[in-house]
Amino acid sequence: MARQADQIHAVRTDNERFTVTLIATAAQAVGTLMRITGLSKTDVINRAVQVYAFLAQQMADGKEILLRDEEGNLERVHIV
Repeated sequence: MARQADQIHAVRTDNERFTVTLIATAAQAVGTLMRITGLSKTDVINRAVQVYAFLAQQMADGKEILLRDEEGNLERVHIV
């Protein structure tokens, strides 16, 4: 019978570690997001990648990304 500690270490995780170098504007954006949201650097980057993947998929599916201001005016967002 396996010990409990062995069973815990046998659990596979889907987490993956990356080492990236951010350009200055991206690093500043991470700092801004940390300040605005109160999230950690890891959480900010995780959420940013997920949002980008969602937006990229929507655009690949032929959809447009639009922002609506408080007066109802629409602005099309271009992500390059």
